[in-house]
Amino acid sequence: MRISNSIFHQLLRPWLLLALCLPATGLGNSDPGLANQAAEAVPRYNYDFSRFMDWLAEASAEREIPGAALAIVSREGVRHMHTWGVKRIGVDESVAVDSVFRIASMSKTFAGAAGTLLVHEELDTWDTLLTDLFPDMKLGSSPMSRGITLKHVLSQSTGLMPHSYSNMLDHGVEYERIKQQFDEIPTVCQPGECYGYQNVVFSLVGDAIEQSTGDSYAHYLQEKLFKPLGMMTASVGLEAYEADREATSPHRKFRSGWRPTSTNAAYYTVAPASGINASLYDMTLWLRANLGAFPEVLPEDTLAEMHSPVIESPYGNYFNRWSGLEKAYYGIGWRVLDYKGVRGIHHGGGVRGYRSEMVFVPDANIGMVLMFNGDSNLANDVVPHFLDDLLAVSGSAE
Repeated sequence: MRISNSIFHQLLRPWLLLALCLPATGLGNSDPGLANQAAEAVPRYNYDFSRFMDWLAEASAEREIPGAALAIVSREGVRHMHTWGVKRIGVDESVAVDSVFRIASMSKTFAGAAGTLLVHEELDTWDTLLTDLFPDMKLGSSPMSRGITLKHVLSQSTGLMPHSYSNMLDHGVEYERIKQQFDEIPTVCQPGECYGYQNVVFSLVGDAIEQSTGDSYAHYLQEKLFKPLGMMTASVGLEAYEADREATSPHRKFRSGWRPTSTNAAYYTVAPASGINASLYDMTLWLRANLGAFPEVLPEDTLAEMHSPVIESPYGNYFNRWSGLEKAYYGIGWRVLDYKGVRGIHHGGGVRGYRSEMVFVPDANIGMVLMFNGDSNLANDVVPHFLDDLLAVSGSAE
């Protein structure tokens, strides 16, 4: 169901006003004794994000990023929500909370949830072999790749050459054509023994869901996640994106400045890896769900599986350059970070003309999501700035 901006804002406004009046800690604990015990048991956190928001606004303005959407949430609701810029350069239409962005690789977090729900519904197990689901498919150049399971796919631990065939996606080749060459992917290690980030191979989780449920991947997400969480503008695929009147446009920066750019449709064909469209409002619900706000949709044990480290990811990513990073892992569709003594759950995303980042700290009951409709590398710095501000009270960020 589509609703206009004005009606949407009328419906959302009372909820936002209530959410913004939450206690500063977001803990909702009125017992002083229990509050003191909690303070002794966990680090002290800074919930004043004005410095972070000022930095982001200044940095975005300096780079003249076309449009952006930022939210900071707790389990109980939205603490800050801010949008700025335009949906498309040259068109006088501002980014709003229901403006739709391509979330790119943040789509993997939904795939992780879908796969975990599939296992909890006992339609598959974590040890289900891809060769059992797809007997006619050969995956990898070595016989040991026959041991690749559903969990290996979702945790980026298949043992296959990292980023296999992402270059073909870049050149517009669609998933179904690329699958015909899966037997040529070099096997690097035994499944489960090394980390190797994938887009094309990761999308086998969508095939697994369709094979096990008889439903399309897009409809499974709609019924199991989008609809129950109230994500009214979330969708899967190019057709939904192009038909959405609230969709923002992608932009790239040239010497003359930012300009709208084309959409690479091939990345939509790997829907579990990069095929979701969503608004800022949608993503506040998604972050809150991962903080435990909606146990009827994502129960505690489901979240625990998704957010637990599976394989260490020690190299090759921009976040390895964050000075506060101690260790990085991949869980089930999520990155898991140890940053200056706290555990953060993170994922970023980038496709032509879009960048996005999100992170949450369960112990602090806080999370942040940011989306740009321009492919600026400013996104690389957003998560460490947010975490440093969160940790400023304890001195950890100094």
